[in-house]
Amino acid sequence: MTRDQAWNIVCEFVQSDSLRRHMLAVEACMDAYARKLGGDPERWRITALLHDFDWEIHPNAPDHPMKGEAILAERGVDDEIRRAILSHANYSGVPRESPLERALFACDELAGFLTACSYVKPGKSIAEVDVASVRRKLKDKAFARNVNRDDIINGASELGVPLDEHIAFCIEAMQARAAELGLAGSTQVS
Repeated sequence: MTRDQAWNIVCEFVQSDSLRRHMLAVEACMDAYARKLGGDPERWRITALLHDFDWEIHPNAPDHPMKGEAILAERGVDDEIRRAILSHANYSGVPRESPLERALFACDELAGFLTACSYVKPGKSIAEVDVASVRRKLKDKAFARNVNRDDIINGASELGVPLDEHIAFCIEAMQARAAELGLAGSTQVS
């Protein structure tokens, strides 16, 4: 499977622009971690893109990602990628063992949270987001209340990266693709 084939699956199953951008944000973080940790960037990008491809058709646990995994198997997505996708759901019973699996779990909720943090900045830009502001928002349970803070904290821990370093790393990865993620700021052209 190529990155383009994975993106075609996303476009086939995902109509929501915000969900597509979420998968692109996770992809940005995963690409950066693949390069840092010696992983295969293409494989890590594909995993990131496909991790929530079935969310619109299976929005409830445990259907997501279990039923989606079967679709990916039919499409020829290899075992390693499918296993990583299953492992990003704590309730799947699939333990996170590889760096790929741990990185996907660590980046998923954080990418969504960083996007939410960007939206409340004056210029609505990821460039305005810093570690200190993210840490403050993590303490505010009313902010982005659907984001699981424990998953963010545990994800960094499982990855073996201090939380502040993980946050900074993902901010930088998302800043590099800000326009594509819709996070370049209020002056960006839609």
